[in-house]
Amino acid sequence: MLQHKLKDYHIILASESPRRKELLTGLDIKFDTMALKIDESYPKTFKKQDITEFLCRKKKKAFTAWNEKHLLITADTIVWSDDKAFEKPSTPLEAKTMLQKLSGKKHEVITSVGIFSLEKEVIITDITEVTFGNLSLEEIDYYIQKYQPYDKAGAYGIQEWLGYIGISNIQGSYFNVMGLPVYKLYQVLKEF
Repeated sequence: MLQHKLKDYHIILASESPRRKELLTGLDIKFDTMALKIDESYPKTFKKQDITEFLCRKKKKAFTAWNEKHLLITADTIVWSDDKAFEKPSTPLEAKTMLQKLSGKKHEVITSVGIFSLEKEVIITDITEVTFGNLSLEEIDYYIQKYQPYDKAGAYGIQEWLGYIGISNIQGSYFNVMGLPVYKLYQVLKEF
């Protein structure tokens, strides 16, 4: 269905995330992946989806091989808690600090997706509320050692062990927390 509708496009997912690749594959469309290296800094006054939408546009600007057949999909995810963005941790200590701050509290997972062609640009954002139960230091240390969550915003993957044992409630899209709000993306692609 969607594959037929988009048959004239060469779809490119600008992401190295195996989870985004898996989720987009689930929509039964053909696409290639391409890593776009960008400086992921943003103005410090930005909050919530200002950050993720800005980074989606920044990734679009880094794509230079445009032609009329290209349809580029970019995405960015952050965890928002205590009025600040929790991005990907770079060290075990940073991951531990993030998870200790998320323990026993509610936070938001914000993902923006940019869908771009030469003629059109659509950016969608989805926000999911996630609540963690209280996590022990042993659970946090075990998770970081075994799962090395350095490629995940907020230092966790909902689809991994910590998600199984730690998340007490979720309001919104599970797939958004994994990194791609596939329902919203599908709706946009149907009309693209």
